[in-house]
Amino acid sequence: MDVLSDLLHRARANSALVRQMIQRPPWSMAFAENPALTVVTALGGAAWIRLDDDPRATPVRLAAGDIALISGTHRYTVADAPDTPPQVVIRGGSAPVFEAVGPCRQSLAPRTYGDGLPGATVLLRGAYDLRGDVGERLLAMLPPLAVVPAGPRTSGALDLLATETALDEPGQDAVLNRLLDLVLVLALRAWCARPNAEPPSWQTALTTPAVGDALRLLHEDPARRWTVAELAAQVGQSRATFAAHFTAAVGEPPLTYLTTWRMVLAADLLRDTDDTVAAVAHAVGYADAFAFSVAFKRARGHSPSDWRRLDG
Repeated sequence: MDVLSDLLHRARANSALVRQMIQRPPWSMAFAENPALTVVTALGGAAWIRLDDDPRATPVRLAAGDIALISGTHRYTVADAPDTPPQVVIRGGSAPVFEAVGPCRQSLAPRTYGDGLPGATVLLRGAYDLRGDVGERLLAMLPPLAVVPAGPRTSGALDLLATETALDEPGQDAVLNRLLDLVLVLALRAWCARPNAEPPSWQTALTTPAVGDALRLLHEDPARRWTVAELAAQVGQSRATFAAHFTAAVGEPPLTYLTTWRMVLAADLLRDTDDTVAAVAHAVGYADAFAFSVAFKRARGHSPSDWRRLDG
């Protein structure tokens, strides 16, 4: 499993229902108490997104086919124009609550709302509840608002998502969630591939010969007692060559990267489970609970027990 796939798999607690929004100007919707990551895309017409928590942020226009990724729990507004006042406040992700604050024409159906008249803007929105330190590692890839322009690599997935949203058939929620996952992955790829992008080092390292393979091995089995020599043998390089290539591409030696990743996994296990410290230590590759506790405190500044108590 590659690093991005592993992050998405481990971080996502669940995705919210995908909602289609059809609005005719003037319209404006404020979103508050949001999940960690939201995907908004314009299928027809245009919209403006503004981050309401940051007075310095300027509104960003979404054209048809553009995808906006909104990270963090920022309050934001989606509207037909930058200065249209909100007509409704929508709180939450998977179980949203609607509060009308102005004249509004929405019909709050399970997946669609709006009047669908000519000249309307058609939007799709899906929200992810991301958990723990793994989720933070994923969100670190993005600014508070990232807009991916329309392109041939995302258009097909958006067409499928739009078609499925308009249906009401058995298994639809599962299909919608998987299509939303596809749109998210394609958008993350496109964002990291921008000419002026500054993706995390592991993202660029995935395409580096041998290093990308080693990262996949570490994420497939982080609890294994890896050595640099064993990783080098697995990817077909000498120990010295592999260590140098890995450090240059990722920014840290192989076993340092592995320890950091193990501590991320351990932090989430301590937060999300009732497993003993010894069980968590074993799950992330430590046979000795004491050695694990020392490594965890060095990385997090707290012992595993204190971390669990403080974060609980």
